[in-house]
Amino acid sequence: MIIRDFNKLKDTDRSVSDARWNSVRMLLADDGMGFSFHITTLDAGSEHTFHYKHHFESVYCMSGKGSITDLGTGETHQITPGVMYALNLNDHHTLRADETLVMACCFNPPVTGTEVHREDGSYAPAETA
Repeated sequence: MIIRDFNKLKDTDRSVSDARWNSVRMLLADDGMGFSFHITTLDAGSEHTFHYKHHFESVYCMSGKGSITDLGTGETHQITPGVMYALNLNDHHTLRADETLVMACCFNPPVTGTEVHREDGSYAPAETA
């Protein structure tokens, strides 16, 4: 059993920040669960374009308000507490935070915790054993 406390992790190396967002990595690849689990906070007024070409991600909005635009189709969807979206087609997207967004996120394959977004908004492919 793995027990982790967000409040204790947010001031450790499991807390990763970049351009107006922060992600506390509650579960990582080395935990052996087959996915990683993060609590991600996006600053109000921020906009982020990502394209996870090598990962699937599901995201559940816990608080805040914003929108996500699928850059392949141009469709925009509102994000509010209780809304989940899944990037099941490695969807290129832009996420906008009208208010501070707090999101619970799962990645498959799991991230290691050392990834940084590349210029195209993706993470590098997971290393294979």
